[in-house]
Amino acid sequence: MTEKVGVLGKKPLRRTGVERVVNAPLPTVYGKFQAVGYLDHDRGDEQVALVHGDLGRDRVLTRLHSECLTGDAFGSQHCECGDQLAAALRAVVAEGAGVVVYLRGHEGRGIGLLAKLRAMALQAEGLDTVEANLALGLPVDARDYAVAAGMLQDLGVRSVRLMSNNPRKREALVRHGVQVAEQVPLLIPPCESNITYLRTKRERLDHHLPHLDAVAHLS
Repeated sequence: MTEKVGVLGKKPLRRTGVERVVNAPLPTVYGKFQAVGYLDHDRGDEQVALVHGDLGRDRVLTRLHSECLTGDAFGSQHCECGDQLAAALRAVVAEGAGVVVYLRGHEGRGIGLLAKLRAMALQAEGLDTVEANLALGLPVDARDYAVAAGMLQDLGVRSVRLMSNNPRKREALVRHGVQVAEQVPLLIPPCESNITYLRTKRERLDHHLPHLDAVAHLS
């Protein structure tokens, strides 16, 4: 994508949309991937899609994974994010082909790292994850998936089998022109530290988490 030049005497028009910048091999403990790096000109974020195998165009096994430093890097049990990321990477490799779109700028459902930590502190005092965000004057979910759709379209993906329990991700992809042929559950066994958080996601954010019924004994 080249920068457009405006009318004489005016500033050049700013780039918009998502631009593929680099493609590099990335061997991981889960298998071999291609790390396809993008620049989101609308938000300024650097993004990456981890691609395994030959994707094809239709019914591509896909995960849109929102950045979660505490879960992905530190192994936090406050959420199930780190385990979901690992499970998605394993599933893509087992499938033989697929993509995990890792969405930076989505920390804390889009409110940012420090705000997420403030919300976690409020949850430790008894608020649920929805109440905590609202108490801070922040949206419950500020994530946007336009860049994910743009990355998938750049990769030639027309329809996906979406690994997600969140109906809003499906709705967002369809709204941005990527068809969702199937929504594949990505269910992680809960623990005592995250059961309340997961129940809130089911009851207040409409996540499909039927496996929680089997762990009623957890507080």
